[in-house]
Amino acid sequence: MDAGISPGQSPAPQDFAQIFRLIGGYRISQALRVAVELGIPDHLAAGPRHCDDLATTTGSHAPTLYRLLRFLAGAGLLDETSPKQFALTPLGSTLRADIPASICPVVRLWLSESHWQSWSHLLHSVQTGQHAFDHAHGTGVFDYLREDAELSAIFNATMTTSSARLATALLKHYDFHGIGRIVDIGGGHGFTLTTILANHPTMQGVLFDLPDVVAGASLEAIGGTKRCEIIGGSFFETVPADADAYILKQIIHDWDDDQSLAILRNVRAAMPGHARVLLIERRIEPDHRDAMRVLHIDMEMLVNVSGMERTDAEYRSLLEQAGFRLARVVPLLDGAGFAVFEAMRSDTN
Repeated sequence: MDAGISPGQSPAPQDFAQIFRLIGGYRISQALRVAVELGIPDHLAAGPRHCDDLATTTGSHAPTLYRLLRFLAGAGLLDETSPKQFALTPLGSTLRADIPASICPVVRLWLSESHWQSWSHLLHSVQTGQHAFDHAHGTGVFDYLREDAELSAIFNATMTTSSARLATALLKHYDFHGIGRIVDIGGGHGFTLTTILANHPTMQGVLFDLPDVVAGASLEAIGGTKRCEIIGGSFFETVPADADAYILKQIIHDWDDDQSLAILRNVRAAMPGHARVLLIERRIEPDHRDAMRVLHIDMEMLVNVSGMERTDAEYRSLLEQAGFRLARVVPLLDGAGFAVFEAMRSDTN
């Protein structure tokens, strides 16, 4: 394999340009955050507006706001249609708060001050194997969220955004036929469960998550008391029993192998012999260069929690150690590398 350049040889200009774009990526990230916090994409949704007008609307310093807008235009998010007048581009429109499954909560979470501080401790993670969030803040991310109501709301909105994009692919590619009662473990406010129940009118559901999380869920939104039950608890202790299927969507990737095994063993203890467990997770493909979107999230797991993204073989190994057999892997073809890892108890056929 070519190592790049020989000693004493200067890098090609295009390589210098590319590495500087990578080094300076934080600038555009923070500019995006400020644009979302000020609501710039929403203020431009109806059409072009002058910078001074936007400054008045957002309570900003007009000359400085112009520099931000000019920078965003250079990044392809805005278009300066005439001097100091800006319009949204199709790319910039993805940052509007009023569109379905808006990514604004993702921007606000990933670029929040606490998140940013965690990433500044990446070196600690690489040298010790410990996640950076604890090192930066003196507590784990989930405990931190319980103490910060505003950030917790942003986190839950981010999870709902993720669920909204994933639920459509899940219904399209996975067959829920034969499932009468389904438990959504770590299901948040119930968006995924709501979507499944809405498309399977005879199915019964159970939403299971920490008590302070499910407190924000609505039974009526999930299907009403006749179709759904909300239970608060910890999947590290016990999970609801006697269901036909158990969904864990983006749960296992939050935890290391030992913690993941504890969760999976609790699920196995609760489920009858005919039941199935459905892990909905990103999968790392063999060619890492084609898996960069998944590897980005793997780095998030490294920095913020004790978990990781895994390969098919790693999920198979986890499931087998917990007393399951992997029945099949169903790609969701959602563009983000998700798949359903369907497993049964290993003592059943």
